[in-house]
Amino acid sequence: MTYVRTVLLAAALFAAPAFAADTTTQETESGTVLKTVSIGADTCSDCPTRGMTMKQVEAKYGTPSEKAPAVGKPPITRWKYGKFTVYFEYQYVLDSVVNRKEPATTPAPAEPTAPAQ
Repeated sequence: MTYVRTVLLAAALFAAPAFAADTTTQETESGTVLKTVSIGADTCSDCPTRGMTMKQVEAKYGTPSEKAPAVGKPPITRWKYGKFTVYFEYQYVLDSVVNRKEPATTPAPAEPTAPAQ
């Protein structure tokens, strides 16, 4: 039985027509078909590439800042680095995505006080 998972990266319901969509489809070792749609997403020319092993990624890029535990069947693991996040199925890279820049936090406006009467 083949499971189909759709992963949408940086997609919006009403995307501006100026954005180009890039769609890729790949079948994993377990028979899962992954379809990735990227709309106006940043690219990463120096990110780990599909098929690299965990050992190769760690040797080339060092220890990640965060290692999330594997989830689901097949097990999907996530490693976060400063500029990108890597997703693995078993020990192989499925995809690498550029991390979004965190928006600057602004303090909440003060609540107005009722004028004294």
